Amino acid sequence: MNPLNTIISDYKAVFERDPAARTLFGPVEVIFTYAGFQALLVYRLTHFLHKLKILLLPRLLSHLVRIVTGVEIHPGATIEAGFFIDHGMGVVIGETSEIGKNVTIYQGVTLGGTGKDKGKRHPTIGDNVVIGANAIVLGNIRIGNNVKIGAGSVVVSNVPDHCTVVGVPAEIVRIGGQKVPTESLDHGDLPDPVKELRDRIVFLQQEIDSLDTHMKGVEHELIQKGKKPRL
Repeated sequence: MNPLNTIISDYKAVFERDPAARTLFGPVEVIFTYAGFQALLVYRLTHFLHKLKILLLPRLLSHLVRIVTGVEIHPGATIEAGFFIDHGMGVVIGETSEIGKNVTIYQGVTLGGTGKDKGKRHPTIGDNVVIGANAIVLGNIRIGNNVKIGAGSVVVSNVPDHCTVVGVPAEIVRIGGQKVPTESLDHGDLPDPVKELRDRIVFLQQEIDSLDTHMKGVEHELIQKGKKPRL
């Protein structure tokens, strides 16, 4: 896809995925009030310059965009068409991140690296992925196509296609729309740790009392036989 068609696809994504966007003053509204689109528009330019081995100017432009929009996209990242950043504030996309077509991310999302390794150190995101607010995706991992990542989740391992993941660290809760049974993520039926501890104490006390009664019986029986019980 040529650069102009890519930008048009990014523009259309705003109206397809944000019900707050109005079509009456569409171009004016999106260009001047959508921080995510502004940051993406400048990224398209900085990425082009980055591929031409012009390094300093793209970094300076991306730094200025971060100050103005709150969105930080490294010029070296690869982002396909139809990308949509909703709200945008606090979004960070690292240098070796790769993002597929028609991806949506919300505010506070981080596509980050781990450690000081060189080379590919940021995530690869498939097509049609939705990443919820404040989610963190770390390392050289792959997020499959049609994946949904819950808000606030921390993803540190690969996620297969058509899955929904939530939690810290993120776990798969749905595959192809079907719920995956998992006690740790059934928030409506979480155990009460205080009650469990109290029940455990009661059980142990009963075991001690039973053992004490048994030992007293053995001791009494030995005394009856004229034998001295051992302590």
